[in-house]
Amino acid sequence: MEIVNSQKAISFINNGDVLMVGGFLGIGTSNFLINELIKQNKNHLTIICNDTAFENNGVGLLISNKLVKKIITSHIGTNKETQRQYIENEIEIEFVPQGTLIEQIRAGGSGLGGVLTPTGLGTIVEKNKQIIEIDEKKYLLEKPLRGNAAIVKAKRADHLGNLQFSFTARNYNPIISLACDLVIVEVEELVPTGSMPPDEIHFPGALVDYIVLGGKNS
Repeated sequence: MEIVNSQKAISFINNGDVLMVGGFLGIGTSNFLINELIKQNKNHLTIICNDTAFENNGVGLLISNKLVKKIITSHIGTNKETQRQYIENEIEIEFVPQGTLIEQIRAGGSGLGGVLTPTGLGTIVEKNKQIIEIDEKKYLLEKPLRGNAAIVKAKRADHLGNLQFSFTARNYNPIISLACDLVIVEVEELVPTGSMPPDEIHFPGALVDYIVLGGKNS
């Protein structure tokens, strides 16, 4: 693990990469790192995320700056620009039920071959997907998802990279961190190693690549 500035951290991301971004409607999302992606004009990105937040926040900033070619997500209802680009065929969107999406990411991080779920049977979600029958019940096989890099927001980290998340930021950030080759984390606070009790560490530093010190409102 290395503590770096945002410019260096984002320099490891390439045009065309698949990025997983944590957060829920922009809460628990690193706008600090997203703004650096915009500054460095990282484009043709595929974004895997819960939602596209708003036009001026979270993943919505990448969409407003037209840096995204495809989104795998469960919700775009709060972002008019995402809707506009989708309607005008400027962006590709793969809609995934929210529970299925997080389980696909979890499977990608755990090395599993996929997830069996009845959610989506009989709807457009099942298009081009394998249906498996077990004990006379049908399930969709949803394949695992992985990314090139995870963009993560944490409350604090120590100098070994051990992370602590705040409230609902734990929903997606720890899971996407397991499912990506590169883990870049913005933290609000760096604390001395050993100052966080072990049972208050939510993610181990051994799996973190880069820490960027941002701020509470960054």
